[in-house]
Amino acid sequence: MKALRVLRTLNSSLSSNPSKTHFNSTIFLRFYSAQPQEDHPTSTGISSSEEEDTSSSVFDSSQYDVGVGLNNDVNSKSSVSSTWDEKYRERVKTKVFGEDPSEIKSSRILIKEEEKRRRAALLARTLLEAALDRPDEEGDENKEDELVKEEDQMSLSVGIIGAPNAGKSSLTNYMVGTKVSAVSRKTNTTTHEVLGVMTKGKTQICFFDTPGLMLKKSGFPYKDIKARIESAWRSIDLYDVLIVIFDAHRHLTKPDSRVVRLIERMGSEANPNQKRLLCINKVDLIEKKKDLLKVVEEFKDLPGYERCFTVSGLKGAGVKDLTKYLMEQSVKRPWDEDPFVMSEEVMKNISMEVVREKLLHYIHQEIPYGIDHRLMDWKELRDGSLRIEHHLITHKISQRKILVGKNGSKIGRIGIEANEELRTIFKRNVHLMLMVRVKS
Repeated sequence: MKALRVLRTLNSSLSSNPSKTHFNSTIFLRFYSAQPQEDHPTSTGISSSEEEDTSSSVFDSSQYDVGVGLNNDVNSKSSVSSTWDEKYRERVKTKVFGEDPSEIKSSRILIKEEEKRRRAALLARTLLEAALDRPDEEGDENKEDELVKEEDQMSLSVGIIGAPNAGKSSLTNYMVGTKVSAVSRKTNTTTHEVLGVMTKGKTQICFFDTPGLMLKKSGFPYKDIKARIESAWRSIDLYDVLIVIFDAHRHLTKPDSRVVRLIERMGSEANPNQKRLLCINKVDLIEKKKDLLKVVEEFKDLPGYERCFTVSGLKGAGVKDLTKYLMEQSVKRPWDEDPFVMSEEVMKNISMEVVREKLLHYIHQEIPYGIDHRLMDWKELRDGSLRIEHHLITHKISQRKILVGKNGSKIGRIGIEANEELRTIFKRNVHLMLMVRVKS
């Protein structure tokens, strides 16, 4: 009887409060309503697949946090705060998961301290690399900072030619001290003449990096349909000094008779108003010294060349002697470029070269050579930052899909690395936009 009375009591209590639950749903509603919900997109004339495809083909650096090193302060100010409220998250952890609030706060403090230590270490490493970079030039800093009168200025124009992948761009970048020309392991990376300027004391040297040249087996230049190669051949006699560079490591491992004929032809067609130098490049890849001496003995007595230098355009070996010789060959004439301010035209060329270098690194076969690369917009904003917009135009939809990648992964990687390198070169914030489209 007692059991029957208990069952009747429970039944009556449940029927009187049928909606009563063990948990209060409003508490959970307050806890999890801090995260805003996205509205459902309204239907338009464009399908969802087309919208996703179009959005993934555009890279905008403002959507990514790509600043490192000296740009951390800029990015920390412009970064968008999280959309949730931390106090709601703490309450959920304490009341639902039973975590100690003091432990939560201490863990957050430890994370912030670790982030500060990481940023401090990165800044210290960046400053140390800048201090150790080119120690042989520290003594010339005071001279470079002084203004040189126009009547005391010395100038020299240097053209750098050679076969494809001989290391012309690497040597140009090292001598100038910054990235001005794209560098890649693929052939025909440089598609047009690139200018790089080095100023020391009262002397300014303008380096002209040219596209790779090659001869046929008959000894005559290729009749390339592209005008840039013909322009490079025509401009050979326009420089004060002509540097003919070739890859010594490739000459030992896989010799090419066309490269030898190119070197011999440049020496035989010497210009009396121009000095020509032979640079044996990539000596850092040669392990045995006797192999390097064999290459030097083979080319040191060629007619038409004033001097022969052994250099490494990537590591910098032998570049100091080459620079010293070029400084001695400078003539008395006004400078062509401002040594203290990078001109807008040079900056535009650098942005094109940096993006092209990343394209060649991530896109393979013939696709990067067929892309029409255009600089569409260049604007300096009020805060000193730059807004740069590039359009990459392909001839086929299939090429566009390869360049964009899955969900825009490939064009995103290209844009992130290019934007990061441009910030380092220009020493300011850069907003890079890359748009991939098919030629109409």
